[in-house]
Amino acid sequence: MTIVETQGIASLLIFGPMQIIHALQDWWQHQTWLEIIGVITGLLCVYLAARNNIWNWPFAIISVGIYIFIFFNSRLYADMGLQFYFMGMNIYGWYYWSHKPATEKKIPVLCITKKEIILSVIAIVIFTVFLGSVLKYTPASYPYLDSFCTACSLVAQVFLARKVLENWLIWVFVDIIYVGVYIFKHLDLTAVMYAIYVAIAVFGYIDWKKEYKKQLT
Repeated sequence: MTIVETQGIASLLIFGPMQIIHALQDWWQHQTWLEIIGVITGLLCVYLAARNNIWNWPFAIISVGIYIFIFFNSRLYADMGLQFYFMGMNIYGWYYWSHKPATEKKIPVLCITKKEIILSVIAIVIFTVFLGSVLKYTPASYPYLDSFCTACSLVAQVFLARKVLENWLIWVFVDIIYVGVYIFKHLDLTAVMYAIYVAIAVFGYIDWKKEYKKQLT
């Protein structure tokens, strides 16, 4: 090995980690406290929902309130409008989960019906076409894709509030798409949060399915 090669390797060993640290510091400085709090409360609410814990709802309300401002500033208007819907559904979900049957410790987990599947697909198609057609005349980013994700989220949130098992499968699908959207919009922390959402949604589906099977015994 020559002296030049040795010096090159030494430089990589010394400056490589330092460049990574500086890059991380620079990335962190571009994050806002508003987004950080939104991410933390968002992760908490999804984790608690996957654990079938009613306290997911107050954390969800805080996170949703924050993301109304974040999405407005990022010109993701469909997502911003979705947060207002989430706010109402979170309040409803908190109310619904609080009123369990007298004979049950918790609201029981339900399975989706064929009728609900058909109605959901129709609703998603109509909503995507309508909202996408409206948003394409605005400065909105990715009007049809954003509208499609919004429509899927609307349906998934209803099923979550009503404790329908398959809500988690919808969240897995739509959150994967959202990861890509937020990376392109430079909402890095939010993209990381949604990547974690995917993992939590998978965990939530497995956990709720176990509980559903227990209810049948």
